[in-house]
Amino acid sequence: MTQLQDAKTVKVNGVDIAYRFDGPENGPVLMMANSLMANGSMWDWNLSAFTDHFRVLRYDKRGHGKSSVVPGPYSIAQLADDAIGLLDALKIEKVHFMGLSIGGMIGQQLGARYPERILSLSLCNTASEMPPRSLWEDRFQTARTQGLTGLVDGTITRWFTAPFIARAPGDIEKVRQMILATNVDGYIGCGSAVRDMAQSTMLLKIKAPTLVLSGRHDPACTVDQGIVLNRLIDGSRMVIIEDAAHLSNIEQPAAFNKAVREFLDSVV
Repeated sequence: MTQLQDAKTVKVNGVDIAYRFDGPENGPVLMMANSLMANGSMWDWNLSAFTDHFRVLRYDKRGHGKSSVVPGPYSIAQLADDAIGLLDALKIEKVHFMGLSIGGMIGQQLGARYPERILSLSLCNTASEMPPRSLWEDRFQTARTQGLTGLVDGTITRWFTAPFIARAPGDIEKVRQMILATNVDGYIGCGSAVRDMAQSTMLLKIKAPTLVLSGRHDPACTVDQGIVLNRLIDGSRMVIIEDAAHLSNIEQPAAFNKAVREFLDSVV
């Protein structure tokens, strides 16, 4: 699947945000936020580990998946406000929040700015700063001239280790199609939010129980960047997923699911 199947949409801050629920209607809500160039289908590898107990809420951030594209650039604060707006529209008071990459950056904002809405944070393969600006300008120029086709191969090699790319062609093809389905303007809008992000000091405000999860071989959001989060978020715990790069939830789903589920079970 390359899209979030059977998604509904609701107007949030002037944008149609696509979302889907899975799991028991009366369960505690676990909200999942995706990486750049991804949509809610990126959690297909993980859903079954949580839907026995949690009401899983997957959604597509603005500019991605089945959500609408509006002129950018966007900011991480704006994307966090969208997440809260979605919860308001769905009349959900509090959630456990799990985000990967830009999804984890959104989670940092939520924990710092909306502490009353957050029961726990799982910040996966993410960072609080993402230099250098020139890297992003190069990628945006490629996207403008070649579309996401010009970025897909480099993205795959950042997101996964070479052994996984070799042994899991079916998974890689699903991810490739998900990347290619991403709107160029939506990618640049959200990529600009990552480019402009500087929120390390914000981490000091986070008080919710927090898991920081990093992939050992992640070149995009490194273990060292995860350690920064772990040091600055009071009381957080850190897990490093071995034999995984950026999308550790897909490369090592069993280890990823176990780490997040054990954390959530400890705070529920």
